[in-house]
Amino acid sequence: MKMRTHRCGELTKAHVGQTVVLNGWVHGRRDHGTVMFIDLRDRQGITQVVFNAERNPAAHQQAHALRGEYVISVRGVVARRPDGSANPDLVTGEIEVIVESAEILNDARTPPFLIEDEVDVTETLRLKYRYLDLRRPKMQRLLELRHAVTQQVRSFLNAQGFLEVETPMLTKSTPEGARDYLVPSRVNPGSFFALPQSPQVFKQILMVSGVDRYYQIARCFRDEDLRFDRQPEFTQIDLELSFVDREQVMRLTEEMVRRVFKETRGIPLPSPFPRLTYREVMGRYGTDKPDLRFEMPLEDLSAFAAETEFKVFREVVAKGGIVKALVVKNGAGTPRSRIDALGEIAKGWGAKGLAWVKITQDRQLDSVIAKFLVADRLLGALPGMGPGDLLLCVADKPRIAHDVLGRLRLHLAGELGLIDQHLWRPLWVTDFPLLDYDEGAKRYIAMHHPFTAPFDEDVPVLENDPLRVRAKAYDLVLNGNELGGGSIRIHRRDLQTRVFDLLGIGKDEASAKFGFLLEALEYGAPPHGGIALGLDRLVMLLGGADSIRDVIAFPKTQKAQDPMTDAPSPVTPEQLKELRIKLDRLE
Repeated sequence: MKMRTHRCGELTKAHVGQTVVLNGWVHGRRDHGTVMFIDLRDRQGITQVVFNAERNPAAHQQAHALRGEYVISVRGVVARRPDGSANPDLVTGEIEVIVESAEILNDARTPPFLIEDEVDVTETLRLKYRYLDLRRPKMQRLLELRHAVTQQVRSFLNAQGFLEVETPMLTKSTPEGARDYLVPSRVNPGSFFALPQSPQVFKQILMVSGVDRYYQIARCFRDEDLRFDRQPEFTQIDLELSFVDREQVMRLTEEMVRRVFKETRGIPLPSPFPRLTYREVMGRYGTDKPDLRFEMPLEDLSAFAAETEFKVFREVVAKGGIVKALVVKNGAGTPRSRIDALGEIAKGWGAKGLAWVKITQDRQLDSVIAKFLVADRLLGALPGMGPGDLLLCVADKPRIAHDVLGRLRLHLAGELGLIDQHLWRPLWVTDFPLLDYDEGAKRYIAMHHPFTAPFDEDVPVLENDPLRVRAKAYDLVLNGNELGGGSIRIHRRDLQTRVFDLLGIGKDEASAKFGFLLEALEYGAPPHGGIALGLDRLVMLLGGADSIRDVIAFPKTQKAQDPMTDAPSPVTPEQLKELRIKLDRLE
């Protein structure tokens, strides 16, 4: 094999006349009789190489053996393409290489799908032949983007005085919201390690250790139901800092994210990022990760509903519920059948129904409930609504009304084409409740995790009115996606114990699962806080991918399987015996 002198995406008209060696895969083949054109591809791009029978009969004869995905090496002279034959879509589109000699380094079977960006093939087949799927130019670009993002993150944090520290992969099973992946210990029969859901406890221990500023491109594992932005193993940009408050963590994170966007994609982000409290985003958008690329906020009609003659609205408000609505501008022309379909969608999300009102051009109400409503009062409660608009209402408990209308807002935005795909709208969401109440389990649960610090001024009501307590937590949201979340942590054992008590984690359980952390907090733990950003999700958004599976080199399917390696797979009885594990097979 001749050692290559250039990659396939490097040659330009500046190289004309030079003798070069290129190595790569046969991407395309065009036989014009005495002239054979081969598109030669590597990670960097494509170069057209030419086998000319008149100039080199031997090389031209050899070209007849070349097929798609053959690995070859060619030696030749760079030449300008003939007038009118340049390809403006290629960096190398102004030149070609006139082949003097070629060598087949390896042949290839016919691939099960074309190595092209817009190939029509199932994801399962792509993942089974992932080594072929990754050859596609789009996938190569996404891998390069992921590399560029991590390099920018490391460069930024190194300059800010952070230390990159690795934390254990084999650790202790702790309650952090999702199921753990367990690993049996051969040398400690009957005991199990857990793969970390996050490095949370260890990064806090590092702060107690005096590391001061830690980061890690951290691998994390969660055994949970999968979707387009979830994988059983994923990667976080994980940070923790000592002697900081919320403002310092948020400012530093903003600066890092702005640099990543600017340096990798040339995208400017605003400075500073806007901020809204949890109460504000839930009331206005129905979700704690709102997409701000379009308007259509939720409107509160509770005060209007309490005095209306419509019994359903009035009774919901009387029982402590709310009436919220979406105004669909120029939506009065929506057919009744479509409105009824939206109602069924809303019911599927938990609503009892979807009330609707159309505003006619003479400012009258068109609706099955119009006789119960006064037009002037309704329009007075909705200053932004006017003739030709459609109103969609949900009356229910606040949690249900917000969730349903938040989902409906996104559904309508997609259906009506309201989202500008070129916009980038980051947002900080702050002042989360420290706790939520699980009606099914009849207990309090942590909104973020049990190590999140409450607002200092709310600590006195921690036991008496726990749902009023706010957390020193913050989420970074981008275009409707939660990019990451963090908080200032509890750094005193007495307060951590009080929070554990509220969560139903008794002294014995706390000692068994978190004893090492509680003990560490008694040895001079500094105030500290941090954040974790989803690297996979960040690259997915930056790269315009549809799923985080596209930005992970070897992902799992939605059934948490790897079709390429056929994992997970059974193990031998001998392996189980060595681990002292006996399977109870379900029929």
